[in-house]
Amino acid sequence: MSRIALITGATSGIGKATAQLFADAGIDLILCGRRQERLDEVSAELSGKVKVTTLVFDVRDKGAVLAMIGSLPDDWKNIDILVNNAGNAHGMGALDEGDTEDWDAMIDGNVKGLLYVSKAVIPLMLEKGAGHIVNISSIAGKQTYANGAVYCASKAAVEVLSEGMRLELTQHGIKVTNVAPGAVETEFSLVRFKGDEDRAEKVYQGFDPLQAVDIADAILYAVNAPSRVTIADITILAGAQSAATTIHRK
Repeated sequence: MSRIALITGATSGIGKATAQLFADAGIDLILCGRRQERLDEVSAELSGKVKVTTLVFDVRDKGAVLAMIGSLPDDWKNIDILVNNAGNAHGMGALDEGDTEDWDAMIDGNVKGLLYVSKAVIPLMLEKGAGHIVNISSIAGKQTYANGAVYCASKAAVEVLSEGMRLELTQHGIKVTNVAPGAVETEFSLVRFKGDEDRAEKVYQGFDPLQAVDIADAILYAVNAPSRVTIADITILAGAQSAATTIHRK
């Protein structure tokens, strides 16, 4: 019987790459995102390989999260894998100059959004006594850097929540994996710098950054590990990266 995975932020970057690898592995997909047209594009690409359904919601909207996941037909509620991938970085600057709307966006998306989705899915896993939750953290959740304190704090919260979930859920047959990527070339910096393409491109210049598929490959490895194995925490850095903000550029 095919497994079912629910992936948030599935329309681009790590979420989309994970959906593609999962489809290649025969895992049916519940793709979640804010933009129906993008979800339709990914669904059309992958539906020839596996069963695909889509849910449109913003993880920051608690009511929408609970309503949309709750609206799944019974045969789609048998969720085996949850990938909490949706998240964001907004702005970069000192705390005294920070935009509080940027802070709200990061805390609401990276922390509260993960909690809302998990609250909707965990009871379904508890009912079946099995499951696997993969939370996408960041090297920024392990190493704080100047001018990014709120983003780092939001990802440190993901680290803590992953540990807390593992402590609570292992006894119920539910695995929890925390994945902390380093510098990945996605839309991340474009969003952080509010569409400034020149500034975003400079983030990845002078070295070979990680690609979304590199993180997706690690996620697939974790969810395919034998039942006796839990991949609790994975930190993945680019080859030229030795710490959160230490990158050896050519």
